[in-house]
Amino acid sequence: MPHPPLKVMLAESVSALPRGGRLAYEPKFDGHRMVIFRTAEKVLLQARSGRIITDAFPDLAAAARQLPEGTVLDGEVVVWSKGRTDFAAVQKRAAATPGRAPALARRLPASYAAFDLLAEDGADLRRSAYEKRRRRLVTVLGTLGPPLQAVPMTLDADEAATWYDSLPGIGVEGLVIKRLDQTYRSGTRAWLKLRHTSAHDAVVVGFTGARSRPHALVLVLPDDDTPVVSSPLTPALRVQAAAALPGTAATTASATGSGDSPVPGEAPVAMAAGLGEVAYQPVAAGLSAEVEQRTTRHATTTVLRLRLPPDTDGDGDLPGTSG
Repeated sequence: MPHPPLKVMLAESVSALPRGGRLAYEPKFDGHRMVIFRTAEKVLLQARSGRIITDAFPDLAAAARQLPEGTVLDGEVVVWSKGRTDFAAVQKRAAATPGRAPALARRLPASYAAFDLLAEDGADLRRSAYEKRRRRLVTVLGTLGPPLQAVPMTLDADEAATWYDSLPGIGVEGLVIKRLDQTYRSGTRAWLKLRHTSAHDAVVVGFTGARSRPHALVLVLPDDDTPVVSSPLTPALRVQAAAALPGTAATTASATGSGDSPVPGEAPVAMAAGLGEVAYQPVAAGLSAEVEQRTTRHATTTVLRLRLPPDTDGDGDLPGTSG
């Protein structure tokens, strides 16, 4: 039976909907990747990074105890708000301390959209075809219902195209495409992903540079709990970030990406591709940003605009931002 830390299978972006026989299409929800392990003794919830986050999601841990022993699921945890998924709320849940987690679970209940079955009755299914894993997944979850449920799936490319056009309003950011004969290849980008746009929302968890004029933002992106450091902010965004950043957080986290040099008194964290270390000041959850990711020699994350906290009145964009 697979056990944590388990490297998840990933998807490579495409620019058009693949068509052809033996393809399956699933909606891509805007949430946090999570692997659920139901052993004979306990339930473990693992984030994409390998971090165990069971204490942060007591509601999902309780629901997972209904699973048969020896079950391992891969999927996405989401929080629904006003009829759509709320990524900032998911991040707030994921960052909760054990003491705050139960209250947050009552206020922001989580749902789990399972899209793969990696083990059943203790047997590793990763070398089985997706077609078989999907069939067994539906059987395992069929009697349980929310908050654990299988994501929708279709073999009809035209129906998938309809989903792609009609579901963004509820927070579905695109489609994931899988071959029916495909095995589960941990740590590889062997699925395909069609997104509506290269821009998407991220949660601000810190900044580099001076608080009065931040140089870059530290962000958590959908489907990944490992923070990244943005490219340097534009002068206008530095002014806006200085005014909008929430209070300082009590704890620090690791981050990767491109930013500026370590600042004394801040936590040093590793950067991507061996570029050295960057230090950042963590902040409490409350601010989101629309970002764009590009991959050239090194991956970069560019902040396009800042967004007001989800519970702020208005359209959610900070005055003066555009993109």
